[in-house]
Amino acid sequence: MDVRQETGTLVARLRTVFSWRNGGARMEGWWAHADVLSGLGPALARLHPHARPSVVIAPEARGFIIGPLTAVAADAGFVEMRKGRANDDYGDEVLVQHRVMVRSTPPDYADRTLDWVVQRRLLYPGHRVLFVDDWVETAATAQTARRIVEDSGATWIGAAVIVDATDGRSHPDLRLRALLRLRELP
Repeated sequence: MDVRQETGTLVARLRTVFSWRNGGARMEGWWAHADVLSGLGPALARLHPHARPSVVIAPEARGFIIGPLTAVAADAGFVEMRKGRANDDYGDEVLVQHRVMVRSTPPDYADRTLDWVVQRRLLYPGHRVLFVDDWVETAATAQTARRIVEDSGATWIGAAVIVDATDGRSHPDLRLRALLRLRELP
């Protein structure tokens, strides 16, 4: 099976096992089916086929599912983006400035501003970084990830997501590519 056919089969399965409930997206079917789960990492990595990332970065919570899958498919490492304040998990705020990078999002889909934390020692100049997430609506988290990558001196490759719900409103500098657009979901 060629790459386009494999991706087309996966996209069809993503649509089949996806559902809406009480006005919200229900994606747990994606994680419950081995054929879907095993195809996500390679498919997301193929969205930037010539990029050759050395690191995949993804936000908690669902990014921690698909980020490692994509990293393995791309023969890259994985770096977590955690929600919260810098001193929530890392102790003394004075020491934290040297140990983590913290950035706040612009308002997200729920008009919230969130802090995102990445361990400084995991991203550095020379890294080529691919951002991965399940769903992008405002691109606030992706924008924040890009700023963290730039703060580290690493190179931003782009963003690979399962669903792009931005209706083309995302920033072109993010180089956002998706397996599905919101309008393609049942």
